Amino acid sequence: MTAVATPRGRPRDERVHAAILGAAVDIVTEVGYAATSIAAVAARAGTGKDTIYRRWSTKAELVYEAVFTATESAPVPDTGSLAGDLTALVSALVGEFTAPAAAAALPGLLADFAASPKLRTGIRSHFLGPAKAGLAEVFERAVQRGEAHSAVPADLVLDTLAGAVFFHVGLVGAPVGQDLADQLAALVTRGIEVR
Repeated sequence: MTAVATPRGRPRDERVHAAILGAAVDIVTEVGYAATSIAAVAARAGTGKDTIYRRWSTKAELVYEAVFTATESAPVPDTGSLAGDLTALVSALVGEFTAPAAAAALPGLLADFAASPKLRTGIRSHFLGPAKAGLAEVFERAVQRGEAHSAVPADLVLDTLAGAVFFHVGLVGAPVGQDLADQLAALVTRGIEVR
């Protein structure tokens, strides 16, 4: 008779995970990225620091997931058209980048990312990968509908859209909203659609 392998430790409690993410968003919004600490997040979430460090190895990883992954974890839009799908994606990015927690977190996160190649690599693989896979799905449907060529680099399109939103919000400081989402989506759609 062979023994059945069982996972070590207790299963991850998703309520604790959500409480930690919510606490991180609240604290970053209240005091800014630099003043946010794992200890403060743990206290607000009602858990221990070790529980946080088992999930995230750094404050930057925790804050990034808490603040900047709603778009990446949302269902892939399926509006029936490439323009509609891209508009929905950009609208979600605009909402994410203009949230108070994003404004408070972005400068500190950028500094941490610049200082740590390991952190950049982790963010790319754990968080940006699923977003790019979702956009690839959007383009696969667009190719099947005859709206786009199969050679369209989905990851470059996502970088272009997110970069434009980031530029407007983080660097220019211009007010952004649905108009920007509509314009960016239309511009990119015109650039890649089948003619």
